Amino acid sequence: MRLGARIFKTGLAVTLALYAAMWLNFENPAFAGLAAFFAVQPSIHKSLTLIWDQVQANIISAVLAIAFVTAFGAQPFVVGAVVLLIIAIHIKWKKEAIIPLAVVTAIIIMGTPTDNFYSLAADRFLLVMSGVFSAFAVNMIFLPPKHENQMYHKISGINEEVIQWIRLILHHEIDYANLKQDQERIRTSVVKLETIFDLYKEERSIFKKAEYARMRKIVLFRQMIRTTRKAEDILKSLAKHDHVTHQLPNEIEEIVRHQLDDLTNYHERIMQKYMGKVKPQSTSDYFEEVTEGKKELVEVFMTYQKDKVFEHDAWIHFLPVIALVIEYSEELEHMDRLVDGFFTYHTEQNEVEITDREL
Repeated sequence: MRLGARIFKTGLAVTLALYAAMWLNFENPAFAGLAAFFAVQPSIHKSLTLIWDQVQANIISAVLAIAFVTAFGAQPFVVGAVVLLIIAIHIKWKKEAIIPLAVVTAIIIMGTPTDNFYSLAADRFLLVMSGVFSAFAVNMIFLPPKHENQMYHKISGINEEVIQWIRLILHHEIDYANLKQDQERIRTSVVKLETIFDLYKEERSIFKKAEYARMRKIVLFRQMIRTTRKAEDILKSLAKHDHVTHQLPNEIEEIVRHQLDDLTNYHERIMQKYMGKVKPQSTSDYFEEVTEGKKELVEVFMTYQKDKVFEHDAWIHFLPVIALVIEYSEELEHMDRLVDGFFTYHTEQNEVEITDREL
């Protein structure tokens, strides 16, 4: 099991909150740790944008909790009513992300009413806020997320899996049970990748030049993800129509196999070029081969259909695969141009901040 930076950051925030509560002589410092757990955010930008929302949510929860306890007591149904009200308010304001923290604040304040309830409520509120600010401090100072590094290696890992399965299908060496399991895993990885990309888009740089460079990287990574998704689409389509490939004329099957081999090699080389592992001009030969292969694939496929060399139904079923291969080729060409542009223009600002993956 691998522990990520966010897990360590959460543990650090809880620890800091507990020490802060103990140093301030609060009773039940565990409540501060609980608040810190819910307040930790995956990025610095989210911390900055949500800190005021978290403070506001805690104030609202505290006011509602005190008002309802004063008016109706602290019976379980009253606590439940306050929780429902807090959830409804934050959904109305489209602040769903801070609902757990707001609910915890209300329950902590309403949990154990005593004769000096107002003093206890104030202490509990400050206790929760100490946890929130501890989490904010950890988010801002310790272990800043390396989204660019995470995205690149996530994309590379998905590409390796997808390309491996495409090659196995083309050579009819596939185990369908394992393929199905891996496809589920690939889909999950793509969803995680897009979540990381969304977090990366939300980040902001302090200096304008750095922000412009980051925006160029956003365009580039968006294209990398789009190209990876297209490769995944080809894998799904090939798996779905694998029985049709056995009915194809040998010439078409060979051209499809050769074209996809060229495209997957081209894909790998572009990713290596972004990392600086190969020379910038190393993809020019692949580009020419892919362009010629695309023309040849379309011409041969249409000629065979026109001459009715193989069944029309088989041709119709395999047509989506051919369309996806062409789209994949065009996405790769666009991605290659973006990488070339990234290293050709604004070179003093564009830096690749990626470390090699540990073996």
